[in-house]
Amino acid sequence: MKASDKMKIAAQLYTIRDFLKTPEDISISLIKVKQIGYHAIQVSGIGPIGNKELKEIADREQLTICATHIPYADLTNNLDAVIEKHKIWDCKYVGLGGMPPGNRSSKEGYITFAKEASDIGRKLKQAGLHFFYHNHSFEFAKFDGKTGLEILMEETDPEDIEFLLDLYWVQSGGADPIEWINKLKGRMKLVHLKDFAVTSDMEQRFAEIGEGNMNYSRILEACKQVGVEWAPVEQDDCYGRDPFDCLATSFNYLKKLGLDV
Repeated sequence: MKASDKMKIAAQLYTIRDFLKTPEDISISLIKVKQIGYHAIQVSGIGPIGNKELKEIADREQLTICATHIPYADLTNNLDAVIEKHKIWDCKYVGLGGMPPGNRSSKEGYITFAKEASDIGRKLKQAGLHFFYHNHSFEFAKFDGKTGLEILMEETDPEDIEFLLDLYWVQSGGADPIEWINKLKGRMKLVHLKDFAVTSDMEQRFAEIGEGNMNYSRILEACKQVGVEWAPVEQDDCYGRDPFDCLATSFNYLKKLGLDV
């Protein structure tokens, strides 16, 4: 494996969304992200800022924009603007954080969404970009014996639709993260790293990598084996802790495990 082929971590900006309301906030926050040690970011949850201005801030801090999350309405109604944005950011991975709620309750809803998403994916591919779908736990509900995520896999063309596997939500959905990493081999260049903890009263919680119960040594090895390129670190809720400290805790643990930072 060449050095350029190694899986690299990034900071998923959704983790620090409360500190990204203005361009000044974004500038200050990206300085902090860089100081932790991250060299890349996934753009999600940021406030209003010009495309070129964000690119200038990222370049100043030597942060690669490796991926995004884009609202479905923008993908369906403003795709040309989405393409232009990603070209400005020199970012080839265009992400959708989840399908519309109206499609989630039936097999037919999944199939309809799969057709719509495939059309978006084809157009993005023609523009030289890659379209990926990010899961939560609801995609592990079963319809006629198949999970929603299996339906999406079967009803979409691998050439048009890729996946970003969110490992916490796989675990939360009662599935095996490593099994799903292997299932998506060839269709998954990104993965969300976050840990899964449980409290003494059985509350499920997001946790810093290494602070929960997931076997990250085995998980990272599986990700490398299937050719994952980028592994954004995300924590949806920090439960009152400083989210920058949470990103740092995860970063340091992953570095200890030998992941390329």
